[in-house]
Amino acid sequence: MPEMIKDLFKNNIVYRYIKETIYIPKNLWIMQAHMSHLEQFVFSIREITLNDETKRIRDDHPNPLNKCGKKCFSQTDEDGITLEILRRINKLENGVYAEFGVGDGTENNTLILAAMGWKGFWVGGEELAFKTSSKKFNYQKEWITLGNITELLNKGLKATNSKEIDVISIDLDGNDIYFVEKILENGLKPSLFIVEYNAKFPPPVEFRIKYKSEHIWSGDDYYGASLSAFINVFSKFSYKLVCCNSHTGANAFFVHQSFINEFSDVPDDVNSIYVEPRFHMYYQHGHRPSVKTIERIFEMNID
Repeated sequence: MPEMIKDLFKNNIVYRYIKETIYIPKNLWIMQAHMSHLEQFVFSIREITLNDETKRIRDDHPNPLNKCGKKCFSQTDEDGITLEILRRINKLENGVYAEFGVGDGTENNTLILAAMGWKGFWVGGEELAFKTSSKKFNYQKEWITLGNITELLNKGLKATNSKEIDVISIDLDGNDIYFVEKILENGLKPSLFIVEYNAKFPPPVEFRIKYKSEHIWSGDDYYGASLSAFINVFSKFSYKLVCCNSHTGANAFFVHQSFINEFSDVPDDVNSIYVEPRFHMYYQHGHRPSVKTIERIFEMNID
């Protein structure tokens, strides 16, 4: 077996295969079904190597919150970090969530909270892959801009009979930092804010794209804002960075300053929290989400 692996690398088969498949395909399971035995072997070696590296990065990270990373419905390890933060601030039960940018609803940062009985609302541009009549959930299919985000927030709060939001997550691949500013300027003070940051720019680089209401991400590095740019915005409203997810280096977690005593073990140096981009390395993490599972969650949480 070792000689076979050496031959693969010697002939550049691994290099060519990884180079050609570096981005996550839309239909990974279909792709795997059409792989040759050699391709499946190379794929397995690649995934084992990546998983081992991810575990090492997580376990060796100076921030203890990273060790809590787990996937349930998030893209990778965000769910575990979210639950640990909420456990520390004693807000695991009876909360309210809001998420902007949820895809088709099968993989995002707040579905885990719905599974725990929370109520909340989503806003996004796609049709959801499932149906639900739960009174504790509301979905608005809308294109989000600075001109309508306040109205969308108010509609979501009204639809769920809520006055405050405990967790807000934003992942829109573009104008995210402008929406964060608008939400905070409106006086909302969630306990936890989860945002996608552009990890290409390490601290202390401050970068944000120019606001454009019709912005659509083209798959390049022109999206969102750097971690330092988000830190500066959140600090003006008494929020502190406590974690960046170690699996992909894509999501940052900010908690309100009133809870900061619960995170005394988190490093003060932003460079000890920052995680560089790793999201381009992965095909799929965990089992494919089932619409039946999600519909059952909301069915159990209908009242």
